[in-house]
Amino acid sequence: MAAALRSEPDFATARRAMIDSQLRTSGVNEPWVLARMNAVPREDFVPAEARPVAYIDRAVPLGGSAMLAAPLFHARLLAEAKPVQSDRVLVVDGGSGYLPALIEGLAGSVTVVTPDDAMKGGKKGDYTLLLIDGAVEQLPEGIAKRLSEDARVVTGLIDNGVSRLAIGRKSGGTIALLPLAELGIPRLSAFDKPKAWSF
Repeated sequence: MAAALRSEPDFATARRAMIDSQLRTSGVNEPWVLARMNAVPREDFVPAEARPVAYIDRAVPLGGSAMLAAPLFHARLLAEAKPVQSDRVLVVDGGSGYLPALIEGLAGSVTVVTPDDAMKGGKKGDYTLLLIDGAVEQLPEGIAKRLSEDARVVTGLIDNGVSRLAIGRKSGGTIALLPLAELGIPRLSAFDKPKAWSF
C-alpha cells in the first residue's frame, strides 16, 4: 500500500534548490546560465533508478564508465563558454546528452561527438567553440583541426590527478589551456595520456 502512494520527487523544487544552494553559493549568478540550468531537466538524462538523485552536488553514474557531472561543472562550463548565436559548437559528450541539451538554442549550431570519435580526429572544420563534457589528460592533435583559428575551448583538465575547469583558444594550429577552478569532474579515459614505463 505504501509503495502505491509513493510519487515522483518534485523535480521543479529540486532544480530550484540546485540553483540556490549549489550554483549561486559557488558564484554562478549569470541570469542566462541559471535560466538554462533551470530549463533543462537533469532527471531526463539519468537512468530511472537515479532520477531521485539527479540534482545532488556530485556526479551521477549512468552505467558503464559514463557519468553525469555535478551541476556546478556544467554551470561553470556554460558561464566560461558564453555561447552566442554565431557560434558553431562541437560538443564531446560524456555519455549523458545533458550538455548538448543545455547548449541547444544558445548557439547557431551544435554537433555532438563521442570521446572515441573525437580521438580519431576528423576533417578540417570551422567550429568556433569546443566543449568537452568531462576531464581530459590531453587533447588529441586531430581535434584542433576541426576548430577555426581563435576558437574557444572549455573542458575539464586533469593534471597530477587533480581535475580543474580549463579554458583555452586555438592559436597557430594548436590549443593552449589555462586551468581555473578545481572541481570534481568525471574523467574521460579516451583522452588519457599513454602510460610510460618507469624504472
